[in-house]
Amino acid sequence: LFVYLCAIFVSCLLLGDVIGGKTVTIPLGPISVGILPFPVTFLLTDIVNDFYGRRGARFLTLLGFFMAMLAWMIPQLSTWLTPDKSTYFTREEFAKIFGGSAQLFVASMIAYLIGQFLDINVFQFWKALTQSRHLWLRATGSTILGQLVDTVTINVIFWTWTAGADPSSFLGKMSAGERWSWIFLKIFREYGIKVVVAIALTPVVYALRQCLVKQIPQ
Repeated sequence: LFVYLCAIFVSCLLLGDVIGGKTVTIPLGPISVGILPFPVTFLLTDIVNDFYGRRGARFLTLLGFFMAMLAWMIPQLSTWLTPDKSTYFTREEFAKIFGGSAQLFVASMIAYLIGQFLDINVFQFWKALTQSRHLWLRATGSTILGQLVDTVTINVIFWTWTAGADPSSFLGKMSAGERWSWIFLKIFREYGIKVVVAIALTPVVYALRQCLVKQIPQ
């Protein structure tokens, strides 16, 4: 059961990293599609944290981190290799799709580790304080706080790094005030969506917990 939970967690984490470079426009403005699978990782962190404790949740977090590094390094190596003339993708096409951004990867991993460990410790704090009652409080509360830190960290690191590295980019051409205004509006939009999703997933946490109670020997 723990292996299945880890597999789903890692899959959602890697998918979030793979598709995170794409931005789409919603009525509120542009957001990264990487926010679609990430709420599942926080959901599973809480479930594992509840059943397997802080040690199990930390193992899950570090497993995801090392798998994300592996999943980033292999495409980088593949991008550097010289393609044959019969290849389906040109080097430029392959690099654009699979090469990945070093800035985005570093920013996402820093945000991931900080957000996950904060989520784990806040969850255990509320579990101890409520004597294992009120699952909704520790699950939703820890997720909302963890995702706040995650969202702020990845956006601030990535977009300020990108603007500094490429002054000709649209952010690089902005004044410092305009740039920070754009970044924090993006944070507000993405975090707002994550909060709504976290609250909406609360019944799922309870349902999944009941399923696991039946599967785990008492």
